[in-house]
Amino acid sequence: MNLNPLSCQELVELVTQYLEGVMPEEDRARFENHLSRCHGCTTYVNQMRHTIEITGKLSEETIDPEAKDQLLALFRNWKKS
Repeated sequence: MNLNPLSCQELVELVTQYLEGVMPEEDRARFENHLSRCHGCTTYVNQMRHTIEITGKLSEETIDPEAKDQLLALFRNWKKS
């Protein structure tokens, strides 16, 4: 099987599908091939896994109100930058 290389940008766009286990087999092979060669993307995927693990334990009530406001402001302004 000849796999077209996956760019770092494509990997970032596909990370949710990969972590949720819903990525088609050929795309998964391309994704994992890229990870085997790219330390930066491997670090990114591991950070995403860790974030998902931790945020699964958070609830709105456990977040400091000031931190919540800061996060909401960041997300609101994210697409503007």
